[in-house]
Amino acid sequence: MDAWIWVVLAILVVAGVVGVALVVGRGRRSTSLREDFGPEYERVVGKTGDQREGERELRARRERRQDLEIRPLPQPSMQRYAHQWRQVQERFVDDPVDAVQSADQLVAEVMRERGYPMDDFEQRAADVSVDHPEVVENYREGHRLVEDHRVGRGSTEDLRQAMVHYRALFGQLLEHGRTGEEVS
Repeated sequence: MDAWIWVVLAILVVAGVVGVALVVGRGRRSTSLREDFGPEYERVVGKTGDQREGERELRARRERRQDLEIRPLPQPSMQRYAHQWRQVQERFVDDPVDAVQSADQLVAEVMRERGYPMDDFEQRAADVSVDHPEVVENYREGHRLVEDHRVGRGSTEDLRQAMVHYRALFGQLLEHGRTGEEVS
């Protein structure tokens, strides 16, 4: 065989190997994102309508999160927040509107102390999704229910659901914010 045929074959083999490596690498990145973000992966890909665009957004969230200084809560803060949460829950029976608004504020306080930027709600939810993908949808839904109630749409049952949603995120923020022993 002529030398040029060997060169062409070598180029084709190298191109094939590179192509396979790219496909495998992309598949692994997709699998990693899917595992790391859970249901948030499907939500973002569905929202963008394009897998590559959705994955690009999730990678950007990771990069942004790496630049943030998210810190654990000191034990006294954890205890104070846990106590405040119990008080908020106790107030729900007598004043559900105030209790849910207080829950919303308390979650924001914990996030602020942990170091999450408080720019706007969607950015907060995106930042939280990196560390707490399993409960970020609870945060969104709780917030939506509170907003609906503020504009006159919503029932006491909606407020109860908002409390349940906030409690899921609140628990994660405290649990993953530990610096010492567990809060009682």
